[in-house]
Amino acid sequence: MTDVVVETKPAAARKRRVNVTGAAARVFARVGALPILLAIAVVVFAMLSPNFLTVDNLQSALRQNAYIAIIVLAQFVVLVAGGFDLSVGSITALVSVASATAMSDRLAAGSSPAEAIVIGLLIGLLVGLGAGAVNAVGIGMLKINPFIMTLATASIFAGLALKVTAGVPVSGLPADFSDVFGYSSWWGVSTPIWIAIAAAVVLWALLRWTRPGRNLYAVGSNPNAARLSGISPGRTMALAYMTSGVLVAVGALLLTARLQTGESNIGADLPLLSIAAAVIGGVSLRGGSGNVLNAVLGAVLLGLVTNGMNLARIESYYEMIVLGVVLAVAVLADRLRGRVAAAINAGRV
Repeated sequence: MTDVVVETKPAAARKRRVNVTGAAARVFARVGALPILLAIAVVVFAMLSPNFLTVDNLQSALRQNAYIAIIVLAQFVVLVAGGFDLSVGSITALVSVASATAMSDRLAAGSSPAEAIVIGLLIGLLVGLGAGAVNAVGIGMLKINPFIMTLATASIFAGLALKVTAGVPVSGLPADFSDVFGYSSWWGVSTPIWIAIAAAVVLWALLRWTRPGRNLYAVGSNPNAARLSGISPGRTMALAYMTSGVLVAVGALLLTARLQTGESNIGADLPLLSIAAAVIGGVSLRGGSGNVLNAVLGAVLLGLVTNGMNLARIESYYEMIVLGVVLAVAVLADRLRGRVAAAINAGRV
């Protein structure tokens, strides 16, 4: 005769709690702390300012932070490959002054505004690519530690930007440059937002559908295993830093259009902001994991926090405190997420 096991109500309740806990753990392991932080930011700032959730304010916040989102993508690429880049701010400044100087000089030489803009854009992209190539050679080929290499190049690029301008902003840019790349809109959406979306889509496609893109994840996860599989970690890291340089150049050009000048002193906070946004978006500092959408959403979160604090008339120096707290929470969440994922893989959750 078969025994019939009757599950008591307390046991059934415990089982339901275990199932709910396990489901929550799996969701957290997949998406991280980003949705929670976004929800908290929206609720808090909506309560502090009635203008926060208006369409005009949200689009203004996104437009003003579009260049940051692109630079976060640049940082994301190297983080996935197992590195990081402290020179993104200095590259931004160097691209800004180089492109602005080229446009100003061409206008002074009698070129049309359109010709000056095209030349300025090309110069900016080439400078970004060149700066990325310098990092690529040092890290990917000479095997210099990414922290040391990008710290050194950050100083070099910042010095070059100051040398070009002598610390004086470069003015005399074509008005069309700012009108088109800073303040115009298509179908009601600002041009910088469209450019940031395009950069994210292109990068997503490259990482998902191309072999070099997939190699970035392989090298970031385990460079030794990648090498045994026939992947060159050095070349892959070099590709990551060159891609990063081009993306930084795009973001720098958008920032230059917004400011309408070339500035040698911009970008000092971009290394911290880009790493913070990427980590908040669930990109592991250990490399090998993360996705484009979450990295962009991390940048959006920081932009909303800054915008919300401005609307709430909170002193600007508190922004640094809040950014540090959010970064610390994101790093702790990243560590916890790794432990939860390991527990799930081991069947303990």
